[in-house]
Amino acid sequence: MSTVAFTPGGYRFIPGVFQYSGGVAAETGFAIERIRFRKAFPLWAGFARIKRVIEQAGRPLTAFCACELRSPAPFTEGGFRQFNELYVETLREWGLFDGKTNPVARSNVCPEIGPPGEPSFHAFAYTVPASDSAPSFVVAGSGEAMEGGQTYRERTIRFGETSPDAMREKARYVLGEMERRLAALGFTWADTTATQVYTVHDIHPFMADEIVRRGAERNGLTWHFARPPVRDLEYEMDCRGVATERVLA
Repeated sequence: MSTVAFTPGGYRFIPGVFQYSGGVAAETGFAIERIRFRKAFPLWAGFARIKRVIEQAGRPLTAFCACELRSPAPFTEGGFRQFNELYVETLREWGLFDGKTNPVARSNVCPEIGPPGEPSFHAFAYTVPASDSAPSFVVAGSGEAMEGGQTYRERTIRFGETSPDAMREKARYVLGEMERRLAALGFTWADTTATQVYTVHDIHPFMADEIVRRGAERNGLTWHFARPPVRDLEYEMDCRGVATERVLA
């Protein structure tokens, strides 16, 4: 993996698929700040709120670098693509998506209990000028499906299986992907300030050996009782190293 500079936003990113990048890191002279909404904002209202926040901070919309979405239920493959094609249109308008490359990192998961009625924003991140801050980054969410052109059935680890052994293998793959993305951005687990896991299955059988021993739980682990965004995916993670986080009503 390698990174590409996105100069208009003050960050670099890991090229990924059209709907999101593999992760972002602030360039020298900038820092990433994360804002979580106290309650989820439906997608279009969320974009409008994010636009106001960024502009009030005196930053261009291209400073938008990462987001965390919540959806009502896992999509079919076709439904997920349709959603993503709508989602990236706002990024195109903001000067972030050029029709092929998307620098913005993202996670999109589906709460099992009390989900939103429509796709919504849970949190987002953007860059701000900072001359003396520690390096900051956000690694995008990854499930147990390998990147590539095949269908999810063909590229998903232990597709359709949820036994403890299968969940361990899925988690091991996702943790490895987190480490590959961290390394591409120039970081390790030791640089993270938060790690999140998304699954409705029991993580305790592999918590110690696969998560804690790697250092992924160094600042605790936030477990969201939620599913990845595509049907038949069972486990997702993301992580970040961000010094400033706020909560907005």
